[in-house]
Amino acid sequence: MLTFDVITLFPEVIEAGTNYSIARRAQERGAAQIRTHQLREFTQDKHRKVDDVPYGGGAGMVMKLEPAAQAVRHCQQTMSGSKARIVLLEPQGILYGQSVAESFAQEEHLILLCGHYEGFDARIRETLATDVVSIGDFVLTGGELPALIVIDSVIRLLPGVLGAEESLQQDSYADGLLGYPQYTRPEEFEGIRVPEVLLSGHHGQIAQWRRQQQLRLTRALRPDLFAKANLTKDDLKLMKNRGGEE
Repeated sequence: MLTFDVITLFPEVIEAGTNYSIARRAQERGAAQIRTHQLREFTQDKHRKVDDVPYGGGAGMVMKLEPAAQAVRHCQQTMSGSKARIVLLEPQGILYGQSVAESFAQEEHLILLCGHYEGFDARIRETLATDVVSIGDFVLTGGELPALIVIDSVIRLLPGVLGAEESLQQDSYADGLLGYPQYTRPEEFEGIRVPEVLLSGHHGQIAQWRRQQQLRLTRALRPDLFAKANLTKDDLKLMKNRGGEE
């Protein structure tokens, strides 16, 4: 079982976001547990202060070192039999992607630190965190939404969580490419038809068409991913095939 400990100023956000769908299923099946910790509970002053003005001046407030360190130690003590990865969610981190999610899914214990204001005292990143992760080049109010993204993307990789394990293999990014287009009933809507190959019942042709579409879409929409993809000889043949160009 993978345990998520989320250290946050807004535990209700995490609790609401993980009480449905796959996250809830994972907890009910014992594949994961998600625990939230109010950062203010680890302060030592009567005002439960978690931030202070930055040394050197500047706008905004910086989240204090001591409460975060105490919260992390508390989480570690409750899971003394396993080594936790301590994940700091902030813009200076590596860009979060599927490979990172897969790495996290191999762990027994993840501690997620949700920042606010101008972020945490830099000593958290320098001495405490094992991983520093960013979900993209944009500004958010706090680390709760990134934490939910990490939890959701990792949980679905845990054994027994998804109803159909083959869904993992068909997901976008599972093999470094975007997913292929999916269709369902009706066969025709306002003159727009489902591709004939999907109605043929010929599984080999369907598999080939789907791979062609993955290659085509990734090259067109995410050339950065396409440039890093490990293409096989069959992939290269499909790309030369007219069906892969359409």
